[in-house]
Amino acid sequence: MVGGGIIALVLFVLAIIVLNFGMTWLRAKVSGASVRFVELIALQLRKIPIRRIVDPRITAVKSGIPVSIDDLSTHFLAGGHVEMVISALINAQKANIALVFDQACAIDLATKGTTKNVVEAVHTSVNPQVIDCPPASGSKRSIDAVAKDGIVIKARARVTVRTNLDSFVGGATEDTIVARVGEGIVSSIGSEASYKDVLENPDRISKNVLAKGLDSNTAFEILSIDIADVDVGENIGAKLQAEQAESNKLVAQAQAEVRRAAAVAQEQEMTARVAEMQAKVVEAEAQVPLAMAEAFRSGNLGIMDYYRIKNLSADTDMRSKIAGTDEAPDSGKPKK
Repeated sequence: MVGGGIIALVLFVLAIIVLNFGMTWLRAKVSGASVRFVELIALQLRKIPIRRIVDPRITAVKSGIPVSIDDLSTHFLAGGHVEMVISALINAQKANIALVFDQACAIDLATKGTTKNVVEAVHTSVNPQVIDCPPASGSKRSIDAVAKDGIVIKARARVTVRTNLDSFVGGATEDTIVARVGEGIVSSIGSEASYKDVLENPDRISKNVLAKGLDSNTAFEILSIDIADVDVGENIGAKLQAEQAESNKLVAQAQAEVRRAAAVAQEQEMTARVAEMQAKVVEAEAQVPLAMAEAFRSGNLGIMDYYRIKNLSADTDMRSKIAGTDEAPDSGKPKK
């Protein structure tokens, strides 16, 4: 009875296993991608959806891509998309692109949380992608640069790229490509002597930019850079010169005002000094009568000496008046 009970228990367990995993095991077996019951039980214990692992493996094996259950389950537990990885591997195989399972898993995990996925990366590697520079969704409609003659050139470019799977993980994204191309266009236009040279040979810009190797350390390989549109903007050089001339004029006016204020201040200072000197003269003249009185008292000046001084002063005043009124109107010299 004990032996019969053990056998019955074993048969019951086997029946449960067959009922739960029998169809999945049979589907994998007839597809040539056989899987063991132990592996199916392990997936169930790790709470991994069995069909999300077995079905992609069947697809991979039928396409000639050798992957194991452990590889797929490990990538699933890491947060990857198993179905997309297998689809990317199949697309790469059909396009003769060297892409291995580990590399596809790395790309899938690198694109997690973004708008891209590993399938799109492989697709872009086969079919090139066109990037507008500047982006059509942005606020700017053109890349503005100034030639050496001061004329603004407004340019728009279209960059054709394809995914570089070898440097996709850790490589710079499309924004870096757009920034580098914009910088190259500005530098190329700025090195031209005249805006006419840019309008005459716009392909020179794309050649110069393409020769800079702007796709280094990025997830893309630049195939071509085409100038889609070139327009002439304002004469920024003349505008800057006019603004500089206006600034220079204001500076000169300010300096002239400083000099005028200094001259006015100096004139006021000289007027004050003249008034000061006149005051000193008046003060000195006021001392003359006092000195003469002291001379009379001390006996150094007599009355006749005083009258001679008065006569001399009167004679001097008369001569001064004659010299000031009796002038010739035409010659400016006194009459004889």
